[in-house]
Amino acid sequence: MSAPYLVSTLLYCFDADDQVLLMERAQEPNLGCWSPCGGKLQMDQGESPHACARREAEEELGVVAEAGDLHLTGLVSEQGDAHWLMFLFELKPRLACTPPPHREGRFQFFTQNKIAQLALPRTDREKIWPLFWKHRRGFFAAHCVCRPDGSQQWEILESRPKCGLPGDV
Repeated sequence: MSAPYLVSTLLYCFDADDQVLLMERAQEPNLGCWSPCGGKLQMDQGESPHACARREAEEELGVVAEAGDLHLTGLVSEQGDAHWLMFLFELKPRLACTPPPHREGRFQFFTQNKIAQLALPRTDREKIWPLFWKHRRGFFAAHCVCRPDGSQQWEILESRPKCGLPGDV
């Protein structure tokens, strides 16, 4: 029997100093690890990835985001015990303060260099963060086959690094 796809969004949010906001997860998946906030689509209601990202921004960060406030940076599909489709969005407006703790975890801002020293999910550390930084304000699509022995096979399906347009951060 094959596993159904689980569909989620991740929100990459920054402050005025270009530090990224991460959540230390208080529950599974990735209990005790730092990751961007986000969540699963409400597929039974026909929620789109953009609508999910906006809902998660409001629920977890207290930020009301308009559709134009989001940039789709990446699309990652994972094939394994559970299959995932993950939409990685950057929230364009900068956050003025650290959001209060949420039932799913606590928040903190980090510099890009500090992230490497944190407890991160393996896939995030090895692949997703490097892809995000390379493609920030650009776009990538990647597919990962996760094998039972823990090995992974990654394929980059599309890669459009940041264009360097005026006003880009």
